[in-house]
Amino acid sequence: MAFLTVSDRRRCYRPAVARNSRVKPRDNQMVSLSPTALDHFFAEPDDSAVVMLNLLQFHPDGGRERHLEYLKLAEPILARFGARILFRGKGLPALTAGDLEGWDAVMLVQYPRRSAFQDMIADPDYQKVFQVGIAAISDIVLQPLKQLHSLD
Repeated sequence: MAFLTVSDRRRCYRPAVARNSRVKPRDNQMVSLSPTALDHFFAEPDDSAVVMLNLLQFHPDGGRERHLEYLKLAEPILARFGARILFRGKGLPALTAGDLEGWDAVMLVQYPRRSAFQDMIADPDYQKVFQVGIAAISDIVLQPLKQLHSLD
């Protein structure tokens, strides 16, 4: 089964874990995106760049190494869609109080428009490479960001 087809996203995605639950997917569960969130994201104006915040938790048994393999395979595909990695960093312990685990890694990926992200995740080459990516992670949050020039 393909990870995503633009024409029928609902059938290709499993329901997403609740946003702040931090419940870890089982090892055999596919990393999923919310069809409702995607529909809202793609329905917004496609007139400016968008940055995707990626919060990543790796599988303890070689997840970080598999993620590095995924990045090597994915970067040329990102470039083909005009996307680029702005920042990659290793997560350090969280400084806030509460029952929160830190993230193993954080990435900021810029896409020229929302449609570039949509086209990329529908691309058959990316879908194959993404299988390497999902084998690396036990949890992920993808948070789209739009640059503001003021907080008004």
